[in-house]
Amino acid sequence: MLLLPAALVAVLLLSGLWALQQWRAPTPPDAPAIEVEIPRGASLARAAALLEDAGAVSDARLFRLMTRLFGGGRAIQHGVYEVRPGEGWGAILARMQRGDTLTVRVTIPEGMPSIMVAERLNAMERLEGMVETPAEGSILPATYEAKVGESRAAVMARMQKAMDAELDRLWERRTARAVVKTKEEAVILASIVEKESGLASERRRIAGLYTNRLRAGMRLEADPTVIYPVTRGKPLGRRIRLSELRADNGYNSYRRAGLPIGPIANPGRESLAAVLDPEPNDYLFMVADGSGGHAFARTYAEHQANVARWRAFRAEKGI
Repeated sequence: MLLLPAALVAVLLLSGLWALQQWRAPTPPDAPAIEVEIPRGASLARAAALLEDAGAVSDARLFRLMTRLFGGGRAIQHGVYEVRPGEGWGAILARMQRGDTLTVRVTIPEGMPSIMVAERLNAMERLEGMVETPAEGSILPATYEAKVGESRAAVMARMQKAMDAELDRLWERRTARAVVKTKEEAVILASIVEKESGLASERRRIAGLYTNRLRAGMRLEADPTVIYPVTRGKPLGRRIRLSELRADNGYNSYRRAGLPIGPIANPGRESLAAVLDPEPNDYLFMVADGSGGHAFARTYAEHQANVARWRAFRAEKGI
């Protein structure tokens, strides 16, 4: 029977303990974070070498050996990873196997027009490629996470898929009060409600008002529909001109009854839900009231009185 020298046994034992320590937590808690990019299709050997080059592991060969012993045989995924202070090799490997890569966040607020969605995405750092302006109303406003190095086109596709899914879900819950006949009409009307809603609490009320006007064959007379063909949804920055109010371009709801030819923004969940289940009311008119909301009226005479109060408010404030 071959007996190993005591010194060799001690060396092997100490090496094993050191390797185990590396696997558990080799870096001190105050060490700086390290970013490592693992390319698509990289082998374990390539990934280990990149980790060693970045200073995330001290010995690529030992990392590979420990991975084979304790890694469970799962493949690593490509992406940009952050090695955090106090993190051991085992934790690094586990995140690479899960694909827990670095991410960035992009927020699309309710009512943002598609031209500004594309601008925001294209301005995001650490994403790849550029995108064109998507179809108006095809994006669901929300906050989205994207992996560092992911394509902007893939992120936009997720936003559009989210809108399709949410619209399908809400469409199944529509009530008999809804005047819209198709999902496309729902998005169009919801986009107008979104742009007119200064207060979230008014969404269903405004949806009810517009539902009443559509049922009565009245024009919606919504200012945002006048602005959209001029700026593609961006802020106008001035008063609407008389020529713009008179323009017959398919969007201007002062010129024709019914819905515009398309959405004027990307409506959020609440505005979509509002037009599919509008408040049951008999309002036909509204005007700003100076509080961020609106004064609602059932008759034109009531509306004229509200308009007079609004004009007096503006004059008092020097607007």
